[in-house]
Amino acid sequence: MKKSETNIRVRYAETDQMGVVYYGNYAQYLEQGRTEWLRELGFSYKWMEEHQVQLPVVNLNIDYKRPAKYDDLLTVTTTLKKMPTVKIEFYYEIRNQDDVLLVSATTTLVFIDTTTNKLMKAPSYLLDKLKS
Repeated sequence: MKKSETNIRVRYAETDQMGVVYYGNYAQYLEQGRTEWLRELGFSYKWMEEHQVQLPVVNLNIDYKRPAKYDDLLTVTTTLKKMPTVKIEFYYEIRNQDDVLLVSATTTLVFIDTTTNKLMKAPSYLLDKLKS
């Protein structure tokens, strides 16, 4: 399935008193990986929202293996788990500059039609791009 890699440098403000990345910041790293995955397909969240589609996260699961630290260069690998339906599922790995696996995670998002505020099937423009 479609895979993307995004590099992120850990900023000082993202660390806690122990000098490691605060656990809540990983959700933002995953989001950044996901938005870049989408951008590589030729779309952005902004563009999709302008076309009446929103993608709220309905499930997030993170397995913390090792800590990331200030100034680490992280690589977020975002992989589509299967073809989207009314939901889209991703698997992630976050590794540091030494290629050490720090985090594995999954997210599930659903497609919402902003005009009706109801679930919808994945847009055809997204499915077409994934099939090509």
